[in-house]
Amino acid sequence: MGQSPSSTASVLVRRGPDPDPDLDLDLGGRSASKSKAVIWPVPGEAAGECAAPDLSVSVSVSISDLPDECLACVFQYLGSGDRSRCSLVCRRWLTIEGQSRHRLALNAQSELLDSVPALFARFDAVTKLALKCDRKSLSIGDDALVLISLKCRKLTRLKLRGCRELTDTGIAVFASNCRGLRKLSCGSCAFGAKGMNAVIDHCASLEELSVKRLRSPADGAATDPIGPGAAAASLKTICLKELYNGQCFGPLIIGSKNLRTLKLVKCYGDWDTVLQVMVQRVAKIVEIHLERIQVSDFGIASLSNCSDLEILHLLKTPQCTNLGLVSVAERCKLLRKLHIDGLKLNRIGDDGLIAVAKHCPNLQELVLIGVNPTESSLDLLGSNCGTLERLAFCSSDTVGDPEIVCIAARCMVLKKLCIKNCPVSDEGMKALASGCPNLVKLKVKKCGGVTSEGAHWLRARRESLALNLDSSDQEQVDAFASDGVVEENHVEFPPVPSRTASANIASSSGTSRSSSFKARLGSLSGKSLMACAFRRWSSGGGGGGHDDLAGHRLPGHLGHDNSPLPRKP
Repeated sequence: MGQSPSSTASVLVRRGPDPDPDLDLDLGGRSASKSKAVIWPVPGEAAGECAAPDLSVSVSVSISDLPDECLACVFQYLGSGDRSRCSLVCRRWLTIEGQSRHRLALNAQSELLDSVPALFARFDAVTKLALKCDRKSLSIGDDALVLISLKCRKLTRLKLRGCRELTDTGIAVFASNCRGLRKLSCGSCAFGAKGMNAVIDHCASLEELSVKRLRSPADGAATDPIGPGAAAASLKTICLKELYNGQCFGPLIIGSKNLRTLKLVKCYGDWDTVLQVMVQRVAKIVEIHLERIQVSDFGIASLSNCSDLEILHLLKTPQCTNLGLVSVAERCKLLRKLHIDGLKLNRIGDDGLIAVAKHCPNLQELVLIGVNPTESSLDLLGSNCGTLERLAFCSSDTVGDPEIVCIAARCMVLKKLCIKNCPVSDEGMKALASGCPNLVKLKVKKCGGVTSEGAHWLRARRESLALNLDSSDQEQVDAFASDGVVEENHVEFPPVPSRTASANIASSSGTSRSSSFKARLGSLSGKSLMACAFRRWSSGGGGGGHDDLAGHRLPGHLGHDNSPLPRKP
């Protein structure tokens, strides 16, 4: 701060006797000593070496002298709980902390309506909002959502969970007030097609739409089509899960010419026609995720027109066979990630995998669940796919020791391997001791032939290998996918919070950028926290560009994990 870029300096924080009228509260509620945190820039004689401070030339800078913008930047290096504590130091810190927070999660019970004015008077810069209500509570209604939209006109992201009292009318008014919305995620809500069409018509900048378990009164009856609307030109991601009338989103999917990602999970109806029409109009799609839906080889084969396709998930789609997979592999040569759950029906096997090996040389990740490959397909995959780094087998009856020996000999760049519920024994583990030279992580589960002795033998010969041997009755399979966790049943739903205080802001886990920093802070006071954060900020230490989710209560009851902290007298 204020130094030339070529100079190097560290920061020394000292306690001085001078009083600071702003810092009038400590964390314990006791009167704090009227001391000032003095920041001494200490020039270093060499890189990594700090000399003793020269008090005759150093400049004293009090934290209270920092501009509001700098103080807000320092707050970004603190975690949720630490920000809550710092907001108790003085009124100025309380104001700046609230104005610099952009993410907020609220327990959206009906009582929240009375607290909305006070909450958003303090947090007046919120752009990302989550409203969640548990199943046993009455959620907010249209009046609360409309009031929030009037207070947060700059909102760009909204997540609704369990808000069953919201109707089409409330959603329509919200959409007209928050036209800059870029991401909408709603689950277990009760509004219908009219509300969704209002969002699509008013929010022309909408880029991501995620809808799950939308229980509108029209379920089981004819539903108005949704889309395309003004948002069709900007939509890049559409995710539909557990929708009875999911095909009413067909016009929106077909009309979204810039769509990059499409995920359809457990949505009723025949999707062949939608996919066949979509690929004729949507040319830039990169990722397609189809799970537990009715789609046949006709729909899968139509995906071969998506020449930019890089990620394909075919999970529990029993009508898909080798024919559909071969059609995709022959024309989608940029395919990088392929996940298949064949339900042990043997409709997808060697023929489809051989086509992938021949035509998709950029394959990096392959996950096979309930699919039975043999040495012939695995040999080609290892030989032709020179970038294959992640490989997973689950419940594959044909993946035994010979197949593991083949993988060990052919997959030279393989880094992560997962084997679950396959007829593999210690002999296969011995092959991995000398094969796959780049292997860094191996996970083996429910493979009865692999013993602890075999695991110890492998670990002794490859000390750098992270080996996880688990033969217990766990139900999950970690396929080491770089973009998530692959489960055997692969249906993941975020938990719904069960807290009862409707006005409380939900706490979130600290991000990776602040976890190590928070561990070092321990139980420091608010002013000490700021001194440490200032040192980290001024030295250019790590940090993110967004604010952490708060763990606050209403003004006057600010705390972490909903524990009340003392009010300012």
